[in-house]
Amino acid sequence: MPYQPPTHSVERSLRATTGAKIVAGVDEVGRGAWAGPITVCAAVTGLRRPPDGLTDSKLLTPKRRLALAGVLESWVTAYALGDASPLEIDELGMTAALRLAATRALDALPVRPEVVILDGKHDYLGDPWKVRTVIKGDQSCVVVAAASVIAKVRRDAMMAELGSEHADFGFCDNAGYPSPVHRAALEELGPTPYHRLSWSYLDTLPKWQHLKRVRVFPEPRTGASLEAGGQLGFDF
Repeated sequence: MPYQPPTHSVERSLRATTGAKIVAGVDEVGRGAWAGPITVCAAVTGLRRPPDGLTDSKLLTPKRRLALAGVLESWVTAYALGDASPLEIDELGMTAALRLAATRALDALPVRPEVVILDGKHDYLGDPWKVRTVIKGDQSCVVVAAASVIAKVRRDAMMAELGSEHADFGFCDNAGYPSPVHRAALEELGPTPYHRLSWSYLDTLPKWQHLKRVRVFPEPRTGASLEAGGQLGFDF
């Protein structure tokens, strides 16, 4: 299906309006999975022409995604990954776990970004980061698309490795998302050590419902962000 290639337009705008020289793109993978970590990639690309075929990782075939990730890892100026474990997701909630994983990725970069382009509508980072949220940024922004592909390939590889320990769950194919194979294995065998035990899917599994974890504290609210085309956020 045809798609418009991503551009540097948001990054150029941020550079012009804020004076920032280092702009990072951040994207996550694994938010909707029932098992495995949430993985975030932070990437810095500069304004160079991107590799052909770059777009949101979800629009690429697994073969093309894997090949492109290999190119991107040497093409980007810098990238780093951060994870939040299933236990951290259960204890903190998804918003705080996303912030933890993203902060780990950003802190691991060899340079500190002055502005972060965050895929999506909501700023789960907050202070002290200056954030521009961009809906479908993984399709429209080069730096976010690059982060999207690298994050997806790295997490898929991690889940395939976990799948070798729990073959019945099909993690190598479903990456921890609720496929029919995954659902059937859960009902029969119960959750693995890699499952998120605070999630509502356990409510439909009476045999394993006693394993559900309940978070004591609600998820914290995050700071506002400046959405592309919007009015809320930091005063750049």
